[in-house]
Amino acid sequence: MIGLQIRRVNFSYLDGLVLQGINLSIGAGEMVGLLGPNGSGKTTLIKLASGILKPNQGEVRLDGTSLSQLSRKSVARCIAMVPQQFHISFAFTAKEVVTLGRIPFLKAFAEESETDKRLVLDALELVGVNELAQRRFDELSGGERQKVILAMALAQQPKLLLLDEPTAHLDISHQVEILELVRRFNVEHGLTVIAAMHDLNLASLYFSRLILLKEGRVLADGTPAQVLTEQTICEVFSASVKVEPHPVTGVPHIIVMPKGSDTERQ
Repeated sequence: MIGLQIRRVNFSYLDGLVLQGINLSIGAGEMVGLLGPNGSGKTTLIKLASGILKPNQGEVRLDGTSLSQLSRKSVARCIAMVPQQFHISFAFTAKEVVTLGRIPFLKAFAEESETDKRLVLDALELVGVNELAQRRFDELSGGERQKVILAMALAQQPKLLLLDEPTAHLDISHQVEILELVRRFNVEHGLTVIAAMHDLNLASLYFSRLILLKEGRVLADGTPAQVLTEQTICEVFSASVKVEPHPVTGVPHIIVMPKGSDTERQ
């Protein structure tokens, strides 16, 4: 399995260049975290990898085939995306939201097959939200909604799962729960995962490879220990930190230093 290749990609919106000279290869089965400050291009890169956006220059390929050569339905059969915010205008139940993940496999005006129905139930069970199936989606808590959206993505049976800030606005218990689920799908099902993350410590704990963006370019790409150094974090985030081994896992753990502290002045 070849995975995802991003080759010499530039992208700009009307108000200016966002990504420049992006070259990345992400192998099948990898679990990759995208890091960087606001405006560094994380969400744009996720949208390019999903085919929602098309590069101004360069190309994005999945398993050797350019996304530009594939229809939206073909892309959706291979790539699932969990956005930062998911809004739905109708009073759908959680099960009906998860069923939306089967749309790329349905013929026009056709109802879902028994296979589709089974895959929806399987996705609800995998994520552990069976009991929410008949609840209205808009009445669920933030953590419950995020798990239902994840189930919808899994119902697509994707090769590649893209997540844009999957833990945003969640409390710590739900953050850990979502990332544990994603890691389990990666390990047990070989699902390739790319997630834009804000929390450096959670990224260090859950992702074996990190890609750090600064002003639309890749500044660092490697293991958490290679990417999350005091010097690099200071350069990218303009923050004074101490990086120490996590007391349990040994991965880098970032401690933010208050302004004017004795340690900062050393």
